[in-house]
Amino acid sequence: MGVLDYRQHRRDCQRKQAERASKIATLPRAYLYPLSPQERTILGKPIQELVQDVHKQITKPVDILRAYGKVAIEAQNKTNCVTEILFPEAEEWAEKEINLKGPLAGIPVSLKDSIAVKGFDTSVGYSCNTGKPWADDGAMVKILKDAGAVPFVKTNLPTTLLSFESTNDVWGRCTNPHNNKYSPGGSTGGEAALLAFGGSRIGIGSDVAGSVRAPAHFSGCYSLRCSTGRWPKMGMNTSMPGQEGIPSVFSPMARTLNDLTYFTRSLIGMKPWKYDHTVHPLEWRDNVETEYKERKKFRVGVMRTDGVVTPSPACARALEQVSSALSSEGHEVFDITPPSPYEALVIASQLLNADGCRMFSSFFRTGEWNDPGAAQMKFYMELPRPIKYLYYLWVKYVRGDDIWAGLLRNWHEKSAFENWQLVSKREAFKAKWHAWWQEEAKMDFMITVPNATPALPHDGMKDAVSSCGYTFLFNLLDYTCGIIPVTHVDKVLDQLPASFNFKKLNGVAKGAYMHYDATKMEGLPVAVQVVGQRLEEEKVLAVMERIEDALEKNGGKYQLMEVE
Repeated sequence: MGVLDYRQHRRDCQRKQAERASKIATLPRAYLYPLSPQERTILGKPIQELVQDVHKQITKPVDILRAYGKVAIEAQNKTNCVTEILFPEAEEWAEKEINLKGPLAGIPVSLKDSIAVKGFDTSVGYSCNTGKPWADDGAMVKILKDAGAVPFVKTNLPTTLLSFESTNDVWGRCTNPHNNKYSPGGSTGGEAALLAFGGSRIGIGSDVAGSVRAPAHFSGCYSLRCSTGRWPKMGMNTSMPGQEGIPSVFSPMARTLNDLTYFTRSLIGMKPWKYDHTVHPLEWRDNVETEYKERKKFRVGVMRTDGVVTPSPACARALEQVSSALSSEGHEVFDITPPSPYEALVIASQLLNADGCRMFSSFFRTGEWNDPGAAQMKFYMELPRPIKYLYYLWVKYVRGDDIWAGLLRNWHEKSAFENWQLVSKREAFKAKWHAWWQEEAKMDFMITVPNATPALPHDGMKDAVSSCGYTFLFNLLDYTCGIIPVTHVDKVLDQLPASFNFKKLNGVAKGAYMHYDATKMEGLPVAVQVVGQRLEEEKVLAVMERIEDALEKNGGKYQLMEVE
């Protein structure tokens, strides 16, 4: 059975890659380089302007589609970011199906592979999900088409969806557009690589521990982690159906902040609660957006460290750049020490994997490749508990590493009773943060790093799997977070100080710093995370705009990759 299962796995992977290669090879000449002057003009316009051009019949949707299609194929050749190619079908949808009077009229939109599109597989990188095209569009795609958008590609991701890398046997390894030795992030890595390269302007990913934020930070684009209930989530496939301890959210990503804001506002304006029962009937609040665009002075909290992994020099520099720019504009900027982010990491990691890693493992076929980070989690989960307890004692009392020991201590499959106890701890932690924010910090928003380091090299998750606290914290809290790319790694400015002592780090920090090398990483993007409280999408996007303005006034606006 195992041999037959493995052979079927290999056949299915080869078939899907052959299908993709054949579809690319047989594309009409309209999708082949070079770009025409008209296409370069299209690529340079914000989506809001393109929508107006479509409404006025100045530009045809098919011309926009072909311009982005050309660059998407080039991005695919360089980074392996695309899974399913939808171009021929997209041309038909643009002619017959989409609403050309909608707020996203004629705009191509890229989708994480896990989002269901009629007639296409939703493999999530598992070969067992191939050869099973969906019978209908999911709610997300129906909304997009009714808004006038044109889904045109699906993008790469890791099996399990629990990684800051994006590799699987079905589609292969996705690479960072800035440096092919590094990951584009995960689990929405293909999307980030495509957006950063310029092969799309808007896309949709999902986030359960940082999966739209780490990729935006690693690859150099923008993203917004919406709170649960603000963005639709039905009509998708996942590696962990039924997991609600730390709910996954689908959220927007974009090449520019202007596009991210317009896209988010437009989709929520489509009343997504009429399509998807999980969405709160909460209209877009223009008054909140206007208030935070115009407010003269903000109180801004800066979380310099989560107490687990101190940010690397490159990430600390980007955070200081934003902090200084806001101070220069007259805002009140101060350092904060919030309720323990480490406590959140312990609670969230156990809730997310309360099933003992069984669900994501159930989809693997014999011999199928697993992400090295997820494989590490599974390895520790399956260690016999007496052996694990001895290891915990050794880590805590011999190595003196309370941080790593605390994560190991209860790393086992949970009973329903234990799961309820964790949910109770989660809710108490959220209440503690809420009270701290309102009564002690009294912030308008906070800023912190999205990750302790820039992009990881391939297979780096084996060591860095637990270094996700700067994003995972806000999944537990369900806070709205935005990512702004700020700078690039500089091999001179971002070297580790002479006083740095790797041996003194805790186990989580060692895993992260094992791969930090400013010389090798030179040129990789570095971002900052902007955090509001729950359901504050309008506020966070408005504040992100104010931060970008402050950076530009202080000579520090991020330079996007240019379309070749």
